[in-house]
Order: sequence, then C-alpha cells, then structure tokens
Amino acid sequence: MKPDSLTRSRARKIILHAARLSRRAPFGKGREAVYKLIEHLGYVQIDTNYTVERAHHHAIATRVPGYKTEWLEELQADGRIYEFFTSDAGYMPMHNFRYSLPVKAAFLANRKPLTAAELNLMDKILDRIGREGPLMVKDFDNDRQEASSGWWDWRPAKLALERLYLDGRLMVTRGKDFHKVYDLPRNLVPEDVDRTMPTPEEFARHVIRRELRVLGIAYVRELAWRARFVKGHVIRQEIVKMAEEGEVCIVTVEGVKTGPLYMLPSYKNKKIGLRNDVLILSPWDIVNVYRHRLRDFFDFDYQIECFVPAPKRKYGYFSLPILAGETFVGRMDSKADRKKRVLTVHNLHFEKVKLGKATITAIKEAMDAFAQFNGCDTVVVKKSNRKV
Repeated sequence: MKPDSLTRSRARKIILHAARLSRRAPFGKGREAVYKLIEHLGYVQIDTNYTVERAHHHAIATRVPGYKTEWLEELQADGRIYEFFTSDAGYMPMHNFRYSLPVKAAFLANRKPLTAAELNLMDKILDRIGREGPLMVKDFDNDRQEASSGWWDWRPAKLALERLYLDGRLMVTRGKDFHKVYDLPRNLVPEDVDRTMPTPEEFARHVIRRELRVLGIAYVRELAWRARFVKGHVIRQEIVKMAEEGEVCIVTVEGVKTGPLYMLPSYKNKKIGLRNDVLILSPWDIVNVYRHRLRDFFDFDYQIECFVPAPKRKYGYFSLPILAGETFVGRMDSKADRKKRVLTVHNLHFEKVKLGKATITAIKEAMDAFAQFNGCDTVVVKKSNRKV
C-alpha cells in the first residue's frame, strides 16, 4: 500500500487540529465543554508544578474560554472522569475505565515482593477507608521510624496508599489544596461502567485509536509510550494489522525521513483553518510532550528545563512554548506571584522567525490573558532577545 504524502504545513495543520488548537472554543464554553475536550483527548496529563497554573488546568483553559478550575473537580465528583495512569498520571473519561485495568494489573505484577508488615498495613488501610470513608495521608499517624532521606522517601502509610492506588484497590480525587484523597472504587465508579478486563489486542487498539485521534500523525514509539507500563501490549503488531484493514493509514511528511508515520483516514481530506491569535502553551500540552515531534514537524527544539541543572539551562526553569498559527515563535520562562498579582517573565526568547506587527500585538495580548488566568494583573519582562 502506497503511503499518502503530506507537506510539512499540512502535517502541522493536522497535528494542531487533532489537538484541538486550530480554532477557538472547539467544544464551546462551560463545564460540558471541558468534558467533551477530555473525551476527545482521552487523557489530560496532570502535573503538580505550580510555577504557573498547573498543567492540566492550563491545557484545558487554552481550549475552553472562561474555564474555571472547579469544573474539573465537579466532573470527577459526578463520576464522569477519573484520575489514573497511561504513561503518566492524568484525567480520563470514566466510560474508558476498563482500559485502566491492564495498567493496574501490570503495576501489581511488576511490584517487588512485600513484607508481611507492609501487606498487613495495606489491609488495615483498606479496612479503615471502608469504615470511615475517604482519607488523606495526613489522616494516618506518622509511622516513619527514621528521618526522611529525600523527596521520594515516603513513610510507610504513604507507600501503602500509593501501592493500593496503583493496583486499583483504591482510587483518588483531589482536595482544594491538590492533595490526594483516597477512596474505594465502589464509591467513585458508577455501577453501569464496564469493568471487564480488555484483551491485549483490545487494549492496544484502544491506545492506538486514542493517540492517533489526538496526535493526528504519530510514530509507533509515541503509541507504545502511552502503554509503557503494560508488558506485551502488542501495539506494534496491531498497528500493522489496522493499516492492512484500512482503519489507519501510513503517511510520509516532506522532510521527515524517519518513520513509518500513521494517521486516521478521517484527517486525510479534512479542511483545516488556523486561528489568528497566539497561544502560550503548557510544557505538558499534548503537542509539546514529545520533543522529537516538535523538531520533526515544527522545526522547534524544545525541552522543559525544570529537570535540567540550573547551570545548564538555556531558556529558564519553566519555559512555555509560544505558538502563532502553525509556527512556534518563542518561549516564555515565567513565574506567577499570586500574592503580589504579578507575572514575572524571566526570559522571553524568540526564535529566528519573522514577526509582523499583528503577531507582536497578539503576543502581548496572549501574555496579558495568561497573566489574568494566573490571577495576576501585571506582566513584568526581565529579559528578552527582542524588543516587543
């Protein structure tokens, strides 16, 4: 079968359309728009970094005008979304709950053998939550025997709660302070939700369909990454079968020599226009999480540098990609001071692209809107490689 050939510009448009960034308010406004967005994306990645508004809220607000952060909590309280893992923690539609089961089974199967004391503690925690209802880590006595040795040196009760969460015997919601609240699945999963374990082939095809729907164009490695915790996920075998069956198509993109690349046929002849404003995106937005895709399709070499040692950072601790049309024109390292209501831009760095007056005006408007979203009234730019 002959692959479909795409120009670089057409590939970019498909990717932005799939991520629902090509036009304003793709699902309308209000809480229902948030649910429709999560249903389309299949997964909105959670990140706890609070330098600016957390990644999940940022990603949603980019697509839902007037977004209120409490809508996410309300959708979870209504049993319409839940939090768990694909490749990372995120919010997913509840009707896809059964596809979390292979991940939970994998966490259990790959767990190192536990001591009798650890297993006994887990049983006691399950019993207590069953009797008392939802609990947080702070509701358990400090059972640490020795001083903490670091960030991930959790005390036994925290470890037990997380093990029960990962293997599916507990689920989590979030409090106003974003701390986890642990509860039994029977209290959070509606009775009519399918809980049957999918076969490896069903699971693989679910991941492939979900990822191609939101990525637009993808390599196999991105599809496989979303199932990284599940051994034997057979994604590489199933994508070949789906291509032979015509459910997915193989494409080539001008200037991109690695591959193969896959796409849903529905995107082949889709008419796509681009919005004429500027978007300041989260580092964990679906279009940004794969560095090689940004290089291959957008000629944008981007890395979130909060994990990079300070002396080696080029652009700043938490730089945010800036998108104008189909071009990434820069990145903005910023921090929100919510008490002083000031958004400080430590480094506003522009790529070597031509910027017209309209684009520069749109960038300023986007920065002002981003400040408001972060509860700030003022934007202060400390450093930039170009005057705006």
